[in-house]
Amino acid sequence: MGTEISARIPDKLFFRIGEVCELIRVQPHVLRYWETEFPMLAPQKNPSGQRIYRRKDVEMVMRIRELLYDEKFTIAGAKKRLMEETRSATRAKPAADVRAQELPPEARAAKDSQPQAVPQVSSPESRLAIKVLKQNLDDLLTLLKSDASIKN
Repeated sequence: MGTEISARIPDKLFFRIGEVCELIRVQPHVLRYWETEFPMLAPQKNPSGQRIYRRKDVEMVMRIRELLYDEKFTIAGAKKRLMEETRSATRAKPAADVRAQELPPEARAAKDSQPQAVPQVSSPESRLAIKVLKQNLDDLLTLLKSDASIKN
Protein backbone atom coordinates (compact mmCIF):
# COMPACT_ATOMS: atom_id res chain seq x y z
CA MET A 1 0.00 0.00 0.00
CA GLY A 2 1.18 3.49 -0.71
CA THR A 3 2.55 5.72 2.02
CA GLU A 4 -0.10 8.33 1.15
CA ILE A 5 -2.83 5.83 2.04
CA SER A 6 -1.12 4.84 5.31
CA ALA A 7 -0.53 8.46 6.29
CA ARG A 8 -4.28 9.23 6.21
CA ILE A 9 -5.10 6.46 8.72
CA PRO A 10 -5.14 7.48 12.41
CA ASP A 11 -2.60 5.72 14.62
CA LYS A 12 -4.91 3.14 16.22
CA LEU A 13 -4.96 -0.63 16.44
CA PHE A 14 -8.66 -1.15 15.72
CA PHE A 15 -11.43 0.75 13.95
CA ARG A 16 -15.20 0.34 14.00
CA ILE A 17 -17.14 0.27 10.75
CA GLY A 18 -18.39 3.84 11.27
CA GLU A 19 -14.83 5.15 11.62
CA VAL A 20 -13.76 3.37 8.45
CA CYS A 21 -16.78 4.75 6.60
CA GLU A 22 -15.84 8.29 7.64
CA LEU A 23 -12.24 7.76 6.54
CA ILE A 24 -13.09 6.53 3.06
CA ARG A 25 -16.42 8.31 2.60
CA VAL A 26 -18.70 5.34 1.86
CA GLN A 27 -21.79 3.94 3.58
CA PRO A 28 -21.56 0.87 5.87
CA HIS A 29 -23.56 -1.28 3.44
CA VAL A 30 -20.86 -0.65 0.82
CA LEU A 31 -18.15 -2.01 3.15
CA ARG A 32 -20.27 -5.03 4.01
CA TYR A 33 -20.79 -5.70 0.30
CA TRP A 34 -17.07 -5.37 -0.41
CA GLU A 35 -16.41 -8.02 2.26
CA THR A 36 -18.50 -10.46 0.24
CA GLU A 37 -16.69 -9.65 -3.01
CA PHE A 38 -13.07 -9.32 -1.85
CA PRO A 39 -11.79 -12.34 0.11
CA MET A 40 -8.73 -10.39 1.23
CA LEU A 41 -11.00 -8.02 3.17
CA ALA A 42 -11.96 -9.92 6.30
CA PRO A 43 -12.40 -7.75 9.40
CA GLN A 44 -12.74 -9.56 12.69
CA LYS A 45 -15.92 -9.40 14.74
CA ASN A 46 -15.97 -8.75 18.46
CA PRO A 47 -18.10 -10.90 20.83
CA SER A 48 -21.15 -8.69 20.19
CA GLY A 49 -20.78 -9.16 16.42
CA GLN A 50 -19.47 -5.69 15.53
CA ARG A 51 -16.86 -5.53 12.81
CA ILE A 52 -13.40 -4.58 14.02
CA TYR A 53 -11.05 -3.39 11.28
CA ARG A 54 -7.28 -3.54 11.75
CA ARG A 55 -4.94 -1.10 10.06
CA LYS A 56 -4.25 -3.57 7.24
CA ASP A 57 -8.01 -3.92 6.70
CA VAL A 58 -8.38 -0.13 6.47
CA GLU A 59 -5.47 0.02 4.00
CA MET A 60 -7.17 -2.67 1.92
CA VAL A 61 -10.49 -0.80 1.99
CA MET A 62 -8.73 2.38 0.86
CA ARG A 63 -7.06 0.48 -1.98
CA ILE A 64 -10.38 -1.06 -3.04
CA ARG A 65 -12.01 2.37 -3.01
CA GLU A 66 -9.14 3.79 -5.06
CA LEU A 67 -9.46 1.03 -7.67
CA LEU A 68 -13.25 1.27 -7.92
CA TYR A 69 -13.84 5.01 -7.61
CA ASP A 70 -10.65 6.68 -8.83
CA GLU A 71 -9.29 4.19 -11.38
CA LYS A 72 -12.80 3.10 -12.47
CA PHE A 73 -12.21 -0.66 -12.22
CA THR A 74 -15.14 -3.05 -12.14
CA ILE A 75 -15.48 -5.29 -9.06
CA ALA A 76 -14.00 -8.21 -11.05
CA GLY A 77 -11.16 -6.04 -12.37
CA ALA A 78 -10.35 -4.67 -8.91
CA LYS A 79 -10.37 -8.18 -7.45
CA LYS A 80 -7.98 -9.37 -10.16
CA ARG A 81 -5.66 -6.38 -9.64
CA LEU A 82 -5.56 -6.91 -5.86
CA MET A 83 -4.70 -10.59 -6.33
CA GLU A 84 -1.90 -9.62 -8.71
CA GLU A 85 -0.59 -7.05 -6.22
CA THR A 86 -0.76 -9.59 -3.40
CA ARG A 87 1.06 -12.20 -5.51
CA SER A 88 3.81 -9.79 -6.52
CA ALA A 89 4.25 -8.64 -2.91
CA THR A 90 4.51 -12.27 -1.80
CA ARG A 91 7.10 -13.06 -4.48
CA ALA A 92 9.22 -10.13 -3.33
CA LYS A 93 9.75 -11.83 0.06
CA PRO A 94 11.57 -15.15 -0.47
CA ALA A 95 12.97 -15.08 3.10
CA ALA A 96 12.02 -18.68 3.87
CA ASP A 97 13.95 -19.93 0.84
CA VAL A 98 17.00 -17.88 1.83
CA ARG A 99 16.88 -19.19 5.42
CA ALA A 100 16.69 -22.79 4.16
CA GLN A 101 19.79 -22.26 2.02
CA GLU A 102 21.67 -20.89 5.05
CA LEU A 103 21.26 -24.18 6.94
CA PRO A 104 24.24 -26.54 7.06
CA PRO A 105 23.91 -29.47 4.61
CA GLU A 106 23.14 -32.03 7.34
CA ALA A 107 20.36 -29.83 8.82
CA ARG A 108 18.97 -29.20 5.33
CA ALA A 109 18.90 -32.96 4.63
CA ALA A 110 17.13 -33.65 7.94
CA LYS A 111 14.61 -30.90 7.23
CA ASP A 112 13.97 -32.22 3.72
CA SER A 113 13.44 -35.78 4.97
CA GLN A 114 10.62 -34.73 7.32
CA PRO A 115 7.08 -35.19 5.97
CA GLN A 116 5.26 -32.09 4.78
CA ALA A 117 2.71 -31.04 7.42
CA VAL A 118 0.87 -28.68 5.06
CA PRO A 119 -0.28 -29.78 1.61
CA GLN A 120 0.84 -27.70 -1.34
CA VAL A 121 -1.82 -25.24 -2.51
CA SER A 122 -1.94 -24.45 -6.20
CA SER A 123 -4.63 -21.86 -6.82
CA PRO A 124 -4.03 -18.16 -6.06
CA GLU A 125 -7.43 -17.95 -4.38
CA SER A 126 -6.55 -20.81 -2.01
CA ARG A 127 -3.19 -19.30 -1.17
CA LEU A 128 -4.82 -15.93 -0.51
CA ALA A 129 -7.50 -17.50 1.69
CA ILE A 130 -4.84 -19.34 3.69
CA LYS A 131 -2.79 -16.16 4.03
CA VAL A 132 -5.83 -14.24 5.31
CA LEU A 133 -6.66 -17.07 7.72
CA LYS A 134 -3.09 -17.13 9.03
CA GLN A 135 -3.10 -13.36 9.56
CA ASN A 136 -6.44 -13.58 11.38
CA LEU A 137 -5.11 -16.34 13.63
CA ASP A 138 -1.93 -14.35 14.34
CA ASP A 139 -4.03 -11.29 15.20
CA LEU A 140 -6.30 -13.37 17.44
CA LEU A 141 -3.29 -14.78 19.26
CA THR A 142 -1.95 -11.26 19.78
CA LEU A 143 -5.33 -10.15 21.14
CA LEU A 144 -5.48 -13.12 23.50
CA LYS A 145 -1.96 -12.49 24.78
CA SER A 146 -2.67 -8.80 25.37
CA ASP A 147 -6.05 -9.33 27.09
CA ALA A 148 -5.36 -8.61 30.76
CA SER A 149 -8.59 -10.32 31.85
CA ILE A 150 -7.31 -13.74 30.71
CA LYS A 151 -5.35 -15.52 33.41
CA ASN A 152 -2.94 -18.36 32.68
